Amino acid sequence: MKVEGYRIHQWGGPLRWEAFDVPDPQAGEIRIRVEACGIGLTVLNCIRGDLANDAARLPRVPGHEIVGTVDAVGAEVMSCSVGQRVMAYFYLVCGACPACLSGHDSLCRNLTGWVGVHRDGGYAPYTVLPARNAVALPGNIAAAQATAIPDAIATPLHVCKTRARIQPGDRVVIIGAGGGVGIHMVEMAALFGGRVAGLEASESKFDAIRRMGGTPIDSRSFDGIDLTPAWGGQSPTVVIDLLGSHASLEWGTRVLALGGRLVVLTTFRGVDVVMSPRDIVLRELTILGSRYASKAELAESAELVAAGKIHPIVSQVVPPGEIAQVHRALQDGVLIGRGAVEWHA
Repeated sequence: MKVEGYRIHQWGGPLRWEAFDVPDPQAGEIRIRVEACGIGLTVLNCIRGDLANDAARLPRVPGHEIVGTVDAVGAEVMSCSVGQRVMAYFYLVCGACPACLSGHDSLCRNLTGWVGVHRDGGYAPYTVLPARNAVALPGNIAAAQATAIPDAIATPLHVCKTRARIQPGDRVVIIGAGGGVGIHMVEMAALFGGRVAGLEASESKFDAIRRMGGTPIDSRSFDGIDLTPAWGGQSPTVVIDLLGSHASLEWGTRVLALGGRLVVLTTFRGVDVVMSPRDIVLRELTILGSRYASKAELAESAELVAAGKIHPIVSQVVPPGEIAQVHRALQDGVLIGRGAVEWHA
């Protein structure tokens, strides 16, 4: 099948609009007619080569937050059928190792990469993926809004439910609360009973943080952050860091209450923080890494959206020709929540 879409020919290079062939699905694969694909900072990180930068993998179609309809199935596929609406699971997992079989898919022992990095993604109208990377999507969720589910909503569910285990009464700080994952983390933490302070450097995002159940806090400088508006003089029991800078990680560790939990989600190279074992022990702190989500958590996230308990924030939905302007909004820090490109509106 010949299509037109975006590919990159160099990690960190520009998107190139071009015609190319999308193959028929092989055994164990499905072809997806892409309805929409989410646009967030992770896509830009992938394009830069932050996750992997093997030149032999190029050219590549970026985009991992895929929502679409199964268009064709290869041999031996029993889990999907033509016409089924699905969303893509970001990690290219084996489905057979102990981690996958126990529902900890993101810890797959035989991970072969990521959608949009090692397999073509959703910056084109069709893509072919392993059938095990398809998660069913309820039919009543609009495609552009649904693109937030596979990452921007599923990641917060994994953090709040599985890693930080947020409970009613927790005082939760979210650093980078106005971003694509951050804004949904605010609502998810509130859903789990947390009292949320959303740290954000851009005041234009404060209203969105309030709407999602958080108290916005100016974080342009970590030297002068005042959490008093959130909980008076109390310290946070949970800090979720989506910024991943030396300053944010050092601040998050320092301000935690006794027995507090710091959740780290970023993987930037060259960012190191010195921590005192004595301080960690005497304050009984917990330092948690959080790695994406399970396929079951993607399905649960879709159920929360379908039930109206979580509300996707996709503030800029564009046709294919306007993807670059969403990228600019991300780079300028002005996009609220996620963006999305619609292929088959």
